Amino acid sequence: QVQLQASGGGLVQAGGSLRLSCAASGSVGSIQDMNWYRQAPGRGREFVSRITELYDTEYSDSVKGRFTISRDNAKNTVYLQMNDLKFEDTAVYYCTVYARGSSLGSTYQWYWGQGTQVTVSS
Repeated sequence: QVQLQASGGGLVQAGGSLRLSCAASGSVGSIQDMNWYRQAPGRGREFVSRITELYDTEYSDSVKGRFTISRDNAKNTVYLQMNDLKFEDTAVYYCTVYARGSSLGSTYQWYWGQGTQVTVSS
């Protein structure tokens, strides 16, 4: 099985920066897409960014130009560099990966991390 551990959240003033990390551990065989989602209080889960195994990236319009996603395959880790943070970026950020385990017969499926809180003060 694949476990995800997100970190890097915290409290920051508007205009500041944070860098989120999400590391996959356990019996990791192969990881394809690595994504970030977020959920603000009282709202549904929202797509933030995606990076494929070929390093193609995609961003939501709300974060484009401010956030940068990257990955380190050697560490099975995805990062989200968040700059020029705004109050409306306040949310719990979740990482999710499309991966398969290393055991024989493992198939690809989506795994979700536990989330890390980002709070931006105005």
